[in-house]
Amino acid sequence: EVELAAARHQPEELEQLLARTKFSRRELRSLYRGFKSECPSGLVDEETFTLIYSRFFPRGDASAYAHFLFDAFDADRNGALCFQDFVLGLSVLLRGTVQQKLQWAFNLYDINKDGCITKEEMLEIMRSIYDMMGRCTQPALRDCAPAEHVELFFQ
Repeated sequence: EVELAAARHQPEELEQLLARTKFSRRELRSLYRGFKSECPSGLVDEETFTLIYSRFFPRGDASAYAHFLFDAFDADRNGALCFQDFVLGLSVLLRGTVQQKLQWAFNLYDINKDGCITKEEMLEIMRSIYDMMGRCTQPALRDCAPAEHVELFFQ
């Protein structure tokens, strides 16, 4: 486990991030300022990530989906997101090719990272999405909706 209180992360050089992402120098600087304001150490653990992400879904429980997102962003699997992890994932999601976005989404859904997405994995993700959206959706969702959605997908 990463000791975030004592750790200070030095971000990858700006030039390297410019080459590896589809963000401009100005965008990277802006993203970095926002990242550092939320995560002064330069690293964010899963608990902090979940708290930040949950702010966007106040009527639901975003914790399970935030866990899956955190795992997808944590490319080196060290239990903490640095600015590089965050900005590389964000670049794919916002400006990647269709193939890159599909690969990123596949990685998100392939929970055990065995190269396959099972019904069980898809159901876990779908339940987490439905939980995140909360009970305030219109029309109201039935408890069996995630399983029905997965069954339709696998037909």
